[in-house]
Parts: sequence; C-alpha cells; structure tokens
Amino acid sequence: MLKNRIILKRPLLTEKNTRLQDKLNQVTFEVDVDANKIEIQRAIEKRFSVKVLKVRTMHVFGKIKRMGRFTGRRRSWKKAVVTVAQGQKIEFFENK
Repeated sequence: MLKNRIILKRPLLTEKNTRLQDKLNQVTFEVDVDANKIEIQRAIEKRFSVKVLKVRTMHVFGKIKRMGRFTGRRRSWKKAVVTVAQGQKIEFFENK
C-alpha cells in the first residue's frame, strides 16, 4: 500500500536513538505530520512484521536560522518513538 510509505518517512539514526533501541527496544522514525498513532502503528507492523506495543509522537518545530541579515525557518516535522515487543527487532542494516 502506498500510504505506508508516505506515513513512515525515514528512521532517525542517532546515538541517543541507538541507545533506546538497545536498552528499551524502542525505534524512532520521522513520520508524516498528519499521521496519528494508530496509522503509525499499522504502518510499522505491516512494513517490518513486528508487534508494536506503544507509540509516542511529538512535533519538532523548525528553528529560526540567520544568514547575514536574512532570517528563515527550518521546516517543522513530526517524530514517533515506537516500542516493539520483547524478542522482536527492527533492523535497518543487515550484518553480512
């Protein structure tokens, strides 16, 4: 379904998110601003074949940036932290 690809934009791979994934089995994604928790849960369960226990979402507002005398704003986006059932894992890179 094309809608699943639109809801999940990209995984967020940072040091903090890697620690969350190792210790608490939580994975972080950038998602569509209009997506709700139920849509995010269904998209992840369908795409990665895992059981999602909990979805937490937050809006990240764009920062104001300056370049000389001109000011602008970065885009705002939505972040989702997804808790996956114990014993299951979402792998972004395969070990070869």
